[in-house]
Amino acid sequence: MVQLLNRIKLLNNLENQQPQLEKATFVMLVRNSELHDARFNKNFHYPWLFLNDKPFSPEFIHMTRSLVSGNATYGRIPKDAWSMPDWVDRQKARECMRAMATKNILYGGSESYRHMCRFFSGFLWRHELLADYDYYWRVEPNTQLYCDLTYDPFTYMRENNKTYGFVINLLEFPSTIESLWPTVQNFSREHPEYIHPNNALDFIVDGNKNITEGGYNNCHFWSNFEIASLKFWRSQAYQDFFDFLDRTGNFYYERWGDAPVHSIAVSIMLDKEEIHWFYDIGYRHHPFTHCPEPKQEFHDSGRCYCNPTQNFDRDPYACTKQYRHMRGDLGVPGRVPGILEQPVLNLVDRGKGANGLRTKLKMSTEGLELMPGDEGAAQLLKIEDGEGK
Repeated sequence: MVQLLNRIKLLNNLENQQPQLEKATFVMLVRNSELHDARFNKNFHYPWLFLNDKPFSPEFIHMTRSLVSGNATYGRIPKDAWSMPDWVDRQKARECMRAMATKNILYGGSESYRHMCRFFSGFLWRHELLADYDYYWRVEPNTQLYCDLTYDPFTYMRENNKTYGFVINLLEFPSTIESLWPTVQNFSREHPEYIHPNNALDFIVDGNKNITEGGYNNCHFWSNFEIASLKFWRSQAYQDFFDFLDRTGNFYYERWGDAPVHSIAVSIMLDKEEIHWFYDIGYRHHPFTHCPEPKQEFHDSGRCYCNPTQNFDRDPYACTKQYRHMRGDLGVPGRVPGILEQPVLNLVDRGKGANGLRTKLKMSTEGLELMPGDEGAAQLLKIEDGEGK
């Protein structure tokens, strides 16, 4: 693996300061073919758990064990966690996928992408190899970290009673989750006891409305980076929530993502104080970058090496405004209100489509594009013929 964690770096003497590591692990869902998409820093000594729906190759195991600083474990995803459940009408699901692919909806024709979203939504925390852990840090291939870490994020989570941590928030494509919010509303009516009185509803519902009155504004935490408590996903409240959603079949009839599912759950079930923005962790997952902006603290000091003008937090497609509103204008930890008021990146052609949001994005600073329907995204849109037969 050549480019995954460019920097996960604690102070060199961190182990001497904190000889007892938390009950935590890195988790990566990865294919054998992605072996060369990552690099690991040897200063971070937490274990790694690699998961795959296929057996890992000897080459993958040999190389990753030589790269990581902690112990490495390799797990297979159970078939029932990576396949359509019995109550899903396969023919109907395939027809829905074809229809979404025809409309150029991102991953609209992908069955494996739906397996992944359902797995992260409801099965990751059930995996037997996670049974001994309280926290995990989800890491994906082809991501970069841009800042030195001078503390242990897992210890921070525990000591500050944090349950869910993120770095990027943004809008979901409405065409992928058309019935998700009505389903959540129905769940809230059946289980009002699970709705926290000091929740983060203002992040996902505009206008200070309650769950049953307000509509979903499509904001979510981008879950390809998340540091979270496994105790929450294992709770009866979340298990009931996931099962309620899963029985609809809409992980397959639509294309419900684990990001909005996780985000809605933590926003309505947790105390808002349990949600943490790791603002000080520079991060990139194509095509978006989070780069801490204060120059003296993060850049003059040499702590971060990203370009703050590429910080996605300022973009109109980000949900920074909604998060700051939910936090009482304290969305940037330790920063003065207003630091993210003016957009730096341009969102081009954010016109209204059939579902109110066009998926054609262009980021002017790097020329990056995410344009379903164009050649570069064709493989994400096509029907996976023959898969799962």
